[in-house]
Amino acid sequence: MTSHIGFPFAVDEAGGIAQAPDDDQHLHGRIIQVLFTRPGERVNQPDFGCGLFDLVFDPNNMIMAAAVEFTIGQALTRWLGDELVVDAVDVGTDGDAATVELAYIRRRDLTRRAVRVTFR
Repeated sequence: MTSHIGFPFAVDEAGGIAQAPDDDQHLHGRIIQVLFTRPGERVNQPDFGCGLFDLVFDPNNMIMAAAVEFTIGQALTRWLGDELVVDAVDVGTDGDAATVELAYIRRRDLTRRAVRVTFR
């Protein structure tokens, strides 16, 4: 079994670097990193991420939802396409809150997984 650095980065009880408990948690952490990293934020990978938080200040309507769905799907396919297949991205709006629901298939064993993120 391969061990991976946990996300978010943490120190374990022994003073070492905390490991991700399993492959699902590791992939979940990588998805969150792609979603929340703004392109240009990483010096050595300026194209990395999708800039989800940049869209927070856009109007909360169907056009914004479609743009977010497309942006997320493209970014995850580009950066994690060797580990997952994006099955569906749904963006719902409720007043000032937006919810992103991502359904994906893990390539290694073809299991379906989902991630839900709500932000205001």
